[in-house]
Amino acid sequence: MCPTVVLLVQHLPSGIARQSASALELSTGLIPTLLTASALAFALAWLSSVGGMGGGVLMLLAFTALFGLQVAVPTLTLTQLVSNGGRAWYNRRDVRWRVIKWHALGAIPFALAGGLLLPYVPGEPLKRALGAFLIAVALWRRLRPTPGAPADKTFAAVGAGAGLGSALFGAAGPLAAPFFLAKGLTGAAYVGTEAAASLIIHLTKTIAYGAGSLFSLHVLQLGVALTPAIVAGAWLGKRTVMRMNSQIFVLVVEAGMLVAATLLLAGV
Repeated sequence: MCPTVVLLVQHLPSGIARQSASALELSTGLIPTLLTASALAFALAWLSSVGGMGGGVLMLLAFTALFGLQVAVPTLTLTQLVSNGGRAWYNRRDVRWRVIKWHALGAIPFALAGGLLLPYVPGEPLKRALGAFLIAVALWRRLRPTPGAPADKTFAAVGAGAGLGSALFGAAGPLAAPFFLAKGLTGAAYVGTEAAASLIIHLTKTIAYGAGSLFSLHVLQLGVALTPAIVAGAWLGKRTVMRMNSQIFVLVVEAGMLVAATLLLAGV
């Protein structure tokens, strides 16, 4: 610690001095972690903007390694609010709002229920089931590359599954991905619609986690600190998507599904 700071702390009353020294040491020790987390958040916000999904699962892995699971899940929710909000805003002209309406109808109650049940439900079996589902869907898409487009009302059930899964283990964007692709959404339409759907889920989770007292001051500080990197990553992702053709975009999304499935099966 800087000698001048040490001298000032030594002249404080003993209790205040100990608290001040601890706070200074914590702040100093947190800087490298925040820099690492910001770099990862930027890269994964870009990845989410390019592929429309997958970044949340990887971000949960990174945040768990840096902060621990109890801090990682609510922190991820705050960062996903910013990330999805940015992607929805940058692609707002291409969002399919009728799909969003039906998706929200299922997502809101199930995300709220999942957020309240989080402390009591073991997430590992659900993670592996979702991983197996994603691999099965990826194989099905290869065997049947032109499936029929799902009806708008189908997205109420999709939203229910995505909302519940996201609330229980942090991120479930890959669950809805095959349905958005089957609807014929690509490029900005896919990214914007998926982001708007996820934004509603994360807003609902924020209410549920807040009711469960999962948002500490430390979590809120991390969310604020990581916001600039996430906004920058979402903006760069929008610029990247504008240069991609639809076939490459679909391949990127499917690759993201397989990466997410592998991580979920591994219990990440």
